[in-house]
Amino acid sequence: MIAGTPSQTLTRHTHAVSGLTVQSLVLGLMWLTLATSSIVFAEPAPYDALMLAMIVTVPLVGLSSPSTGIFLLLIAWLVIGAAGLVASVRSEVMDISVKHTFITIYLSFSSVLIAAFVRKAPEKHARVVISGLMFASLIAVVTGAAGYFDAVPGAQELFTKFERARGTFKDPNVFGPFIVPALVYYVHGMATAPTTRALVRSLLAGLFCLGLLISFSRGAWFNAAVALLVYSYVVFIAAHTNRLRFKLILMALFGTCFALLGLASVMQIESIANLVTERFSLTLAYDTGPEGRFGGQLKAIDMLLSNPFGIGALEFGRSYHGEDVHNVYLSMFLNSGWIGGFLYLGLVLTTLAASFRHALCPAPTQGITIVMLAAFAGLAAEGMIVDTDHWRHFFVITGVLWGLITAGSNHRTPADPSDYHYGKS
Repeated sequence: MIAGTPSQTLTRHTHAVSGLTVQSLVLGLMWLTLATSSIVFAEPAPYDALMLAMIVTVPLVGLSSPSTGIFLLLIAWLVIGAAGLVASVRSEVMDISVKHTFITIYLSFSSVLIAAFVRKAPEKHARVVISGLMFASLIAVVTGAAGYFDAVPGAQELFTKFERARGTFKDPNVFGPFIVPALVYYVHGMATAPTTRALVRSLLAGLFCLGLLISFSRGAWFNAAVALLVYSYVVFIAAHTNRLRFKLILMALFGTCFALLGLASVMQIESIANLVTERFSLTLAYDTGPEGRFGGQLKAIDMLLSNPFGIGALEFGRSYHGEDVHNVYLSMFLNSGWIGGFLYLGLVLTTLAASFRHALCPAPTQGITIVMLAAFAGLAAEGMIVDTDHWRHFFVITGVLWGLITAGSNHRTPADPSDYHYGKS
């Protein structure tokens, strides 16, 4: 074999360096995309423009790795979207239903992209995604707290709604659930990091607990409770040492005590005490009665049973009840018919089951799999009382999980134990 000339060697080297530079730039843009995911004052948000660019760019520069599993995920989302377009024909205002369905299709592409991106290099690319999400969560919770406590002139008007923190979101009921994965992540850091770093992460976990409280979102509180319970359970059974199990028990005891003390302290503030008392009620005035939330859900069940092809996205709230269903599973049956509804439900259940199985397998990404599984479980549970079908972080977390699942055991290089691995705590 004849070696290339010096000029040919230099050319190949230049192309290789150029390729790495482009990939580094795209990795930075991917981080920026996730870091802006909490800035949703209006829609489309900056995240959407960046994510559309990523959907095109990431595969072109070789930063994605499709697989059969990811292809099946794409097919499932496309069938849900197609069923939604078919159902839109029955909508009185067809263009609104079609627009809603196309947004679902775009978000599903973003989920598939994240899955293929993470699968390409699970540890490195998962860090990019999670780091961006954590930064976005920090933006949301800091602005939410600044607005609620009126720390900066004009912040209260900009970052609160109905005397509840909303941060950089339009709605407190989206702000609250968005920061739950960050809370789980920092609780994970408390459990696995060395003492100094664990202390810092405990302070951050406390900040996110405060953010959840002042969102006054019952759905977010329910989401967080489920996520933390799932996280604790999976870590407990997956832990390689009894030392970590004992640490988790102590954390749960001390965490509960500090949470109760913190709640007692902030309840001394009259505005917080009044809202907490009101929001802790299991049912509010708009929940009950035939025209309330639960009455609407019963009406939705009757409608989906008699409309196997659906009635079109957003049609229920516009023409039949006056507000949305407040249950993503019922919504998907109404939006996309029985085919789309069963596919969506199956996708959620399959993601939970496959992620749980993968979370029990020792691997460098085991820790982050458990964190994302817990966050997904919280979102899946909250979906029973809220329409979460267009929540961007739901699709991101779904993508991360499928990227880790489909990567399997092919990537087992050393990882940072404080961020990912169990058994070395």
